[in-house]
Amino acid sequence: MPKPMDPASRYDRTLTPLTRVVDAVPAEVWDAPSPCAGWSAADVLQHLIDTQRDFMLKAGAEMPDPAPVVARGPADAWRTHAEATARNLADPRIGEAPHETPFGTSTVGAVLNDFYGFDMIVHRWDIARAAGLDARLTEAELEQIDTLAQGWGDQLYAEGICAPAVEVGPEATHEARVLARFGRDAR
Repeated sequence: MPKPMDPASRYDRTLTPLTRVVDAVPAEVWDAPSPCAGWSAADVLQHLIDTQRDFMLKAGAEMPDPAPVVARGPADAWRTHAEATARNLADPRIGEAPHETPFGTSTVGAVLNDFYGFDMIVHRWDIARAAGLDARLTEAELEQIDTLAQGWGDQLYAEGICAPAVEVGPEATHEARVLARFGRDAR
């Protein structure tokens, strides 16, 4: 049986395509509306930074104050945050530390890579859509987020998680069907 990936490697697998999109967003487009109602592309990225940072701080990680880099732009703020998160996940005292969830005991690394990884994949699509970039997700990513969402049940639609599902027709692509479950119209 293959050895599971360590938390930092798992994070990098989700981080790399997101960072590629973040780096491709033109500076003047960060204020564009995203598929997340009321949020710009910059708001979506700031949400990723804030929620991951809060989680990592509660787990005992040392995370940088994002305020000094925000003025340099969203991409710099993201890179600074992502580097610190990856560095913390590589430390077994953080990445492999136990963490209690509504679904039982897990680890900080697993929670970050599952719950927050889900967020990174879906919000990568949101940012790319807002910027007019290629937003397609891979079949593996679609399977990953769909499987995770199945395990969360109705908690997926709790306040602040996902908007209600949108209807799509039988002709919709696999990607459109999966994203519709998360309140996004990918048609």
